[in-house]
Amino acid sequence: MGRLMAKPVRNGMEQNKSLRKSPSIRRRFMNLCNQIKKANPLVLKKVSLSLPFQIGSVEVEIINRTQRNAAWSLYVELVTRIAVQSMEMDRGLVREALNSLYSLFGTTREILKSAGPDVGAERNSVGGIAIAVLNNGLRPFLAEWHPLLQAWEAQRPAELSPKEHEQSWSEEPRLREELVRLRNDLSQYADALARIAGVEM
Repeated sequence: MGRLMAKPVRNGMEQNKSLRKSPSIRRRFMNLCNQIKKANPLVLKKVSLSLPFQIGSVEVEIINRTQRNAAWSLYVELVTRIAVQSMEMDRGLVREALNSLYSLFGTTREILKSAGPDVGAERNSVGGIAIAVLNNGLRPFLAEWHPLLQAWEAQRPAELSPKEHEQSWSEEPRLREELVRLRNDLSQYADALARIAGVEM
């Protein structure tokens, strides 16, 4: 009984030669590559950013849609907040602005958790930038002003409205000035998110 001879396995170089020799195989291969590109047209892109809160200059590599989608969600949440809008000196409550800033912690956490690890946590990633803004910018601001305002609110006489009582606070003008400076920094952060998301400003 004759011995069965094993068919030799082609190595990678031989397979590549076969691919080049066969126009039909090459054509199918190129069609597959084009389909992959169309399914995910986002290509590697680097965005140079200047960020507030002593974060400085960073270069973000955008390699997937998750990063852009997360940046867009963070951008929308940020620019629709009371604290990021211009506030007249005699209008609105600074309490509302502080509450709006505080809510960014929960919103940012949910966006990053939903996006998953693809947003990153290092300094030059969407996740890392968002976390740095919270820890370097918002957390120190709220840690200083929230307890001060809360202590003053607790002293409000029954005959005064919250707005009247707030405006009678000696620290209220300084807090509003600090909110203006913070708003400028957050606007810079919003511009960076827009660039990562590919939004024309």
